[in-house]
Amino acid sequence: MAPSATILEGQSDNNKKYGGLGKSSDGRTFSVRSYPKFETPEEERKYRKEHLAAAFRVFADHGFVEGITGHISVRDPLLPDHFWLNPISVHFAHLKTSDLVLVNPKGEVVIGERPIQPAAFAIHAELLKARPDINSAAHAHSIYGKTYSAFGCKLEMITQDSLRFYKQHTVYKNFGGIVFNRDEGIRIAQALGDNKAVILQNHGILTVGKTPDEAAWWFLALENLCQVQLLADAAAAGSGKEKIIIDDETAVYTNGQNGTSEKGWLAFQTYYDDVLIRSKGDFLL
Repeated sequence: MAPSATILEGQSDNNKKYGGLGKSSDGRTFSVRSYPKFETPEEERKYRKEHLAAAFRVFADHGFVEGITGHISVRDPLLPDHFWLNPISVHFAHLKTSDLVLVNPKGEVVIGERPIQPAAFAIHAELLKARPDINSAAHAHSIYGKTYSAFGCKLEMITQDSLRFYKQHTVYKNFGGIVFNRDEGIRIAQALGDNKAVILQNHGILTVGKTPDEAAWWFLALENLCQVQLLADAAAAGSGKEKIIIDDETAVYTNGQNGTSEKGWLAFQTYYDDVLIRSKGDFLL
């Protein structure tokens, strides 16, 4: 089965965003993958659901599964105040598009046969309501994100990759137990602000994006960076060496290269292709 067909012709502007290396030695111009254009909202709904299902498979591959915790959402293009979410009873490694449930603003399942997590609804409903510029949010109890959240502080800008989150992540410090109350979802949304990620103190990490691809990729990236931060902190404490913080000018420039929404979407496509090939597309059913 071929990978996701999202390579569009004539993407000269897109090529420039990725370093301008879009030509061969004999003058041919190559296209860079970009988010596809759709003829109808129904087509985009299908695409969003397929990539949401793929995101769960990728999370399973990375071990972001712990019992019934964890959830990823995507806004419905036909009913923008509704969103698709994973049900409470399906393991990420086996989730298919047909398992996804459509939830309305009241938390009622409009399409689907299984219940959802109350905490998932409380968080995602308020995030998507507060941020009309995003369509997806991702949260799981990953090991390094959960561990680093215990410190209640932001990442230090110590690597090129950390600059993806330069002035684009924050911390929610008011941990109050499992999020069953929508007021808690409102507070998390307020803490997130206009950022792409929030570290939930004593809880874990949460990321958002225009697509489930982007939200999932920022989660993967943030989880890795939490591991890097923990290792760097431990090494610094053990060796007495000081970490070198990247200066603001370099951070701004680099974030413009590796921290854009387009880059987040693009980075996920290799994971999508891998899941598609290995599963023979069974998550599309």
